[in-house]
Formats: sequence, C-alpha cells, structure tokens
Amino acid sequence: MASFRLLNYAGAEGKPRPGILVGDEVIDLESAGLSGSTYEMLQDWDASQKKLGEIADDPASYDCHPLTDVDLLAPILYPPVVYNAAQNYVDHQKEMSGGTELVKEDTHPYFFLKAGPHCIIGPGADIRLPAVSDFIDWEAELAVVIGKPARNVKAKDALDYIAGYTIFNDLSARDMKPAGRPFNVHWFSHKNFDGSGPMGPWMVPANDIPDPHDVDIKLWVNDELKQDSNSKYLFFDIYEQIEYISARMTMRPGDVIATGTPSGVGAPYGGRLKPGDTVTIEIGGIGKLVNPVVQGD
Repeated sequence: MASFRLLNYAGAEGKPRPGILVGDEVIDLESAGLSGSTYEMLQDWDASQKKLGEIADDPASYDCHPLTDVDLLAPILYPPVVYNAAQNYVDHQKEMSGGTELVKEDTHPYFFLKAGPHCIIGPGADIRLPAVSDFIDWEAELAVVIGKPARNVKAKDALDYIAGYTIFNDLSARDMKPAGRPFNVHWFSHKNFDGSGPMGPWMVPANDIPDPHDVDIKLWVNDELKQDSNSKYLFFDIYEQIEYISARMTMRPGDVIATGTPSGVGAPYGGRLKPGDTVTIEIGGIGKLVNPVVQGD
C-alpha cells in the first residue's frame, strides 16, 4: 500500500476539499468517489484508511494537482476539542517555574482544552494577534489524532486508537492573569482566542511514524531557532496521556491531543510574536507548518 498524507485544500472560492498527498501530488478525494470531510472519514478510520491506500496505489486514475499549486487548509475541519498537555517536558517545567522539576510518581498528566472550531487554523493562515493581549507566545507540539472511540484505554493498548499525527502550535496569551481571582493563570483567555491553534500541514497515518516517541521537534521565529528537542523527552508519553484522558472522558474519532511543548518558548525572557514575524515548526516524519503573523482585532 502506498504511503499517503490526509489533508484539506482550498477548491473553488476557497471551499474545503479533502485530499491525500502521494509523493508531490494531491489527489482530490471527491474525484475518487469519496464524499464527506476528513473529519467524517475519521469516524470509520479503519475502512477509510484501507480505501485511501487503494487510491494512493493508483494516483493516475484520479484528479491530481501538484502540491505547489494548492493552498492547504487544516487537515481536520474541525476537531470539536483539542486536549492540550501542559508542562509535559521536564525542560519546559524548569523554564516556566524557575527550575522546579516535577516528580512523575507524585503527579499526573495535566490538561486544558481548546475549542477546535474557534482556534484551529491551517498552514499559511495568518496568526492574528488579538488586541486583548500584548504577549502571544509560541509552543511547538506533536499532535495525535484519535481514530476510534476510546474509553478506559490502557496505555499498552493506546496505539490501536491513534489514526495519525500532525503538528500543532499552542499559541498562548501569557499576559492573561485572573484579576481578583485566587489563581495564577486565566486558562480560558490564556489559551483560547481566534486562531490560537495552527495545525497541519496534513495528518500522517500512525503506521507511517515508526516511533512517535522519537521525532525531532523544531520551531523558528523568522530565521531564529527557538525550540530544538525530541518527543523522547515527553514527561508523560502519548499512551499514558490517552489512558489518563479516556478514564475521564470518551475520546472520539477526530479528537486531537497536543502532547506538550519542550523548552524554548518566549515567556521566560519576554519573547513574543509581533506583526511581520513568521513561525515555522518542523517535526520529523511529518513536515513543516508555517504561519505568518499579523495584528488582529
């Protein structure tokens, strides 16, 4: 079965069209007789993956476009929820707490949520800095896409529930403090604003990533390398995260887990995005996610 990447691209008048990338060509899935969005395909991922593999084996039979000629959109339009892991790399724990390192046996995975339809933008889309914040920070993350309903899944079985992987940028408004409240961070405003979750450029099926716990993660702001790490340094690994979440909520096909960011964010020294910047994230085995930065309202 040929390798492929699941994606969305802009068709006539910008209307999303599902496709797969095979080599340097995007195959339009509607031309291959498949109806429905990529999100809908994830609802029966085993059957969809088999059909997509068959299409990928015979690209000449379908409507194809060079990758350079299409405008990509987010690969899932839209995950209802993104589970975001916080403080899930030891080096990031230290940089955000003045050197404190958690003891794994004394704690548990720590998550907040992002609203997918509001926060997700795709490759090439503008990061629009919200007027309510003067301190938008970057966070490169390996993201996991769920491929079947998951409830009370044990870590040893978690891989069976993963459809694939993509790139996520967990943009954060660092200056959102809960005035008059006895907490340190206003998590809703800190993490949820329009476009606060760039994602893409496509989803790589799980069987094309031999070890998701050994992929390089890099982020540049303009030409300056800010983050340079590897998923092997995850504090709680992907499978442990799925076990923790699924013990509390039934994870659904199309849900996304952003698994945490390594060190190199701007917060410790006041680094922040500004209009005219470009953010580039590269994750081994997946590709690059590039987004320009503009001032929003």
